[in-house]
Amino acid sequence: MATYERETRVRAPLEEVWDFHSHVSGLEELTPDWMGLRVEAVIGPDGERNPDVLEAGSEIDLSMGPFGVGPRQHWTSLIVEREQEPGVAYFIDEMIHGPFDTWVHTHQFFADGEETIVRDHLEYELPFGVLGEAVTPFSGVGFEEMFRTRHARTQQALES
Repeated sequence: MATYERETRVRAPLEEVWDFHSHVSGLEELTPDWMGLRVEAVIGPDGERNPDVLEAGSEIDLSMGPFGVGPRQHWTSLIVEREQEPGVAYFIDEMIHGPFDTWVHTHQFFADGEETIVRDHLEYELPFGVLGEAVTPFSGVGFEEMFRTRHARTQQALES
């Protein structure tokens, strides 16, 4: 399985960074405009629609139309784990329906004084079997732009 990782320092306390990433509004704010993200539905672990916090068991239905080209891609993620302890927090979302054969995204947050280290770690498999495997080494190019933008937007939202 292929992996991608990006880490950024945010000049804001862990609690603020964690709170920002705990709500669907944070996802909407940090997603690059070119992805054409639309949150279709959010269902909490108890079946509640539009829960305040994305707890473990929350399901997020999204659609994306990168650059406004072609049909929208639909994507459903499930928050499978979510933990916070003093100085560290993380959550993991897995794609349960979407364009990848496998997508597991671990969002990690580490306190460093009054700052926070944000780390995104992906494990993924592209579709189309052998063809997907052949282009996997080039997939990081797309991820790099997307996650550079996500991290920059996190900094802009929290460092002001």
